[in-house]
Amino acid sequence: MAASPATINPHDTADLSPPSREQEPHGPPGGARFRVSGADLSASLAVFLISLPLSLGIALATGAPLQAGLVAAACGGLVAGRIGGSPLQVSGPAAGLTVVTADLIVQYGWRTTCAITVLAGFAQIGLAALRVARSALAVSPAIVHGMLAGIGITIAVAQAHIVLGGTPASSVVDNLLALPAQLASVRPEAVLVSALTLGLLLVWPRLPGRGARLAGLLPAPLVAVAGATAAAQLAGVRLPRVDLPSWSSHALAGFPTGPVTGLVTAVVAVTLVTSVQSLLGAVAVDKLISARDDDTPVPRSDLDRELVGQGTANIVSGALGGLPVSGVAVRSSANVAAGAVSRASTMLHGLWVIVAALLLVPVLDLIPLAALASLVAAVGVRMVSLNHIRTVTRHRETAVYLVTTLGVVLLGVLEGVALGIAVAVAVALHRLTRTRITHREADDVHHVRVRGQLTFLAVPRLTRALHQVPRGSRAVVELDGSFLDHAAHEALQDWQATHTARGGEAEVTGRAGTPVAAPASPTHSCCRPWAPWRDHRCGEPAASVLPGHRPEPVRVRELADGLGAFQRDTAPHVREELARLAREGQRPAHLFLTCSDSRLVTSMITASGPGDLFTVRNVGNLVPVPGTEAGDDSVAAAIEYAVDVLEVGSITVCGHSGCGAMQALLNAPPAEGEPVTPLGRWLRHGLPSLDRMAAEGGTWAMLEGRPPADAAERLCLANVVQQLEHLRAHEAVARRLAEGGLQLQGMYFHVGEAQAYLLSPSLDLFDRVVASPAPGGPDAAPAVDVPLAGTSAAGAAPPDTSGRVADVELL
Repeated sequence: MAASPATINPHDTADLSPPSREQEPHGPPGGARFRVSGADLSASLAVFLISLPLSLGIALATGAPLQAGLVAAACGGLVAGRIGGSPLQVSGPAAGLTVVTADLIVQYGWRTTCAITVLAGFAQIGLAALRVARSALAVSPAIVHGMLAGIGITIAVAQAHIVLGGTPASSVVDNLLALPAQLASVRPEAVLVSALTLGLLLVWPRLPGRGARLAGLLPAPLVAVAGATAAAQLAGVRLPRVDLPSWSSHALAGFPTGPVTGLVTAVVAVTLVTSVQSLLGAVAVDKLISARDDDTPVPRSDLDRELVGQGTANIVSGALGGLPVSGVAVRSSANVAAGAVSRASTMLHGLWVIVAALLLVPVLDLIPLAALASLVAAVGVRMVSLNHIRTVTRHRETAVYLVTTLGVVLLGVLEGVALGIAVAVAVALHRLTRTRITHREADDVHHVRVRGQLTFLAVPRLTRALHQVPRGSRAVVELDGSFLDHAAHEALQDWQATHTARGGEAEVTGRAGTPVAAPASPTHSCCRPWAPWRDHRCGEPAASVLPGHRPEPVRVRELADGLGAFQRDTAPHVREELARLAREGQRPAHLFLTCSDSRLVTSMITASGPGDLFTVRNVGNLVPVPGTEAGDDSVAAAIEYAVDVLEVGSITVCGHSGCGAMQALLNAPPAEGEPVTPLGRWLRHGLPSLDRMAAEGGTWAMLEGRPPADAAERLCLANVVQQLEHLRAHEAVARRLAEGGLQLQGMYFHVGEAQAYLLSPSLDLFDRVVASPAPGGPDAAPAVDVPLAGTSAAGAAPPDTSGRVADVELL
């Protein structure tokens, strides 16, 4: 079965009502009481202990005032944490911005750099207003990895001079050229302090036995810097130390001065780097949350709102004389690992930074700069990830990675990313146009193999290879690629039809030798899968059915023709799979409960096949409450069998537009005590849905943010939510939910739009399922572009669809 379009988040029965403002994932910040759980409090302290030394170290690496790192950390926690769309992402000065900020300070000075940060914040808010946040995820992972590697190399080379007791230059090339002279005049005490810092940084997380418990309480960066500072104090070593000036002399943003073109380029660079890092970091945080063994629901990230939060934080940070702000993966992953459950942990971390900046200045002034430099250098080295290199090598994007890395190191971040994008486009065009087509004969079978993307540019070579196949022979065409455009598909289809008509055999297979759907036979062109299918009746053209005319009942002859078409066109492709299912028995993963309406074809709208769905259909997709006098054993038996015997992993309740049962409930709801037909008795199971709709008032369920079109649609949506509540009353369902082995999900199918909607975690919003072209061309299965945000009773959420950035580590 194809991937499910989306899932819902079934909480307890009480949670089926609209969530409170504190539970809303992306509600307005005002109007709700601020609550702090114990988990958030402990997580905020853990993040603070990591954030404090890193913020000072990054400020040191940029050449900015050291207090600027603390200002950025506080703004990232309090401002981005409150307004942003990723509740558990922690923002602050990030290592990925070090090179950009350092260049700006050298070129324009500190006050203008702060003004550039403010302008970049406004630019981020403008991008959020255009709702282009998700477009940032289209950037090739090889470019992102290359950018991080280039920044990491630049950081490590620069900080090496401070580690050796010297002062870094402004460019990587100058720093590399100056290294021999620096090695000749090395300061041993600086090297010893740096070595001690790095040693603690590496050894602390690997302590055995009882030490491991202590290592879990205190983060390695804090222990490394504190240990090196204490050793330097005890040894009486004289080294340059942190010097936090008085806050009264702290420099704030000034009016930007310099060439307009240069300032615009600088704003674009800061906006690009901060936005991409924050958005990819939010996606990575969602993945960490979904993998966490926790039953506390955490809303998924709203990327556009996250841009607003990051932009606002940059405006405040720049105005107060702080570094640019972005999401930081090191702090965010620590926040998730520490068990944070809401944005309160992020905000408290910012508060602790402010407290430290005001009260711990004498302690911070004892830290040797060599200790901070070695800490930041280690972060830079980690940004050159071997895992990233293996990934880009496996996907044959090494050239993109190397060009981006070298571009960032030698030219700058913006220039390096631009070069990476240019190379990525060139590589994609090269792959698109490089197609290898071969023809060989073996055992009286002619094999035509196509390696690469089959586009109109390769059609002449394809037709030449196909014309080498003799008339009347058996041929196999193997498509070893991920794209087939319309021109190539038509050429292949025409040749296959002609070759078959002349007595030959032609089979088109994929990379693994699996058959690709063959063209429909000329005598049954109306039976192509989901093609000219509306109002179709085999043997009678669709055009003969006039608008407004009700087709005649299907005759037995037409049914027999359909069975014949199945035996001829479909059975050969499914016979092997059905034979396997006959031997092994059914093992469906999903119970799909939907309406009996003839317009709902479950296999079509779920892209499922034999053995995938255990389907229950009834009038109105109703789930009678068990244990009541009017309960229904038929539906209950199907639920019990699916959950206890088949052990399905999910149950979907699917409603649809134009449901006759819901319309009947609206027009004439059955009353107790009145003599009714069997249909009327059955519809009584829908009365709770009517009550739910009435109780909702003006807060009914929404379709992708818009209100339902009419009362019938409101009832259809309320009915889906109500039937999910009824499901929870079934003993087998309740038991499996408590064990964490079952998920419930709601779905709404708009027949007229051929559009599927899925119930979101908030349980009051049906999100549109967006299809995008999948590898394989326009005829391939669509890809889901909405967040898969479901939670079982154990809190396990399904995987995210944005697998492109699953392995991105933003430091």
